[in-house]
Amino acid sequence: MTSKQLKIDFVSDVVCPWCAVGLNSLEQALRQLDGNVAVEMHFQPFELNPKMAPEGESVAEHLAHKYGSTPEQMAQNREAIRQRGEAVGFTFNMDKRDRIYNTFDAHRLLHWAELQGKQAALKHALLGAYFTDGKNVSDHQVLADVSEQVGLDRHEALAVLAEGRFADEVREQERFFQAQGISAVPSVIINDRYLIQGGQPPEVFEQTLRKIAAEG
Repeated sequence: MTSKQLKIDFVSDVVCPWCAVGLNSLEQALRQLDGNVAVEMHFQPFELNPKMAPEGESVAEHLAHKYGSTPEQMAQNREAIRQRGEAVGFTFNMDKRDRIYNTFDAHRLLHWAELQGKQAALKHALLGAYFTDGKNVSDHQVLADVSEQVGLDRHEALAVLAEGRFADEVREQERFFQAQGISAVPSVIINDRYLIQGGQPPEVFEQTLRKIAAEG
C-alpha cells in the first residue's frame, strides 16, 4: 500500500507553550498512522509578541498586562499546560521560565535550518531550551549553542544572526500566514486547505489526518 503524501505547515512560536504541546501531539498522531501517511513538514514563523523588547519581559507581568490573569489563574494554567505536556512527552519546568523573549532571531535561524535539513530538530531544541531549561531564546550565544546541539555549524549560525540574514524571508512568511487569517497558534495547515488550531490531543490530529488522507 502506497502512503499518502501530506504537506503540513506548522505555524507557531518558540515561546508558545501550546505550540510545544501541539507539536508533540501531532508527531504522536503521525506515529500512530503506521507509515500510511508520508509528511512533508514545514515550520512557519509567528511572533506572539513582535514588539517585545530585546531584554524580554517578566512572564507574570506580561500575562497580567495581556490577559488580565491573576496569580491564581496563572498557577492553574501552568499546571494544566504541564500536565498536557507530560501526556505527550514534553517537559515543562515552569519554575525556570520567568521571562518572555523576542523570537524574531529564532525564526530567522529556523529558516536557515530548513535549508540545512535540520529545521525540525532545531524547533524541538528551541522549545526545550525555553520551556524545559528556561534559557533566553533571543540571546545569540544561546541560539548558537542550541544550533550546535542539533548538528548545525555554530559559527555559521552566529554569522546568520549577526548579519541579519533571512529577515525579509521571515517577515514575508509572517505576512503571508496573517493574510490567510492565522491570528493564533499553533495553526496546523494541511495541503494548503485544511486547518487544525490549538494544542489538540493526538487522537484529534490522528482522526483528521486519516480523513484527509482517505480523501486523497
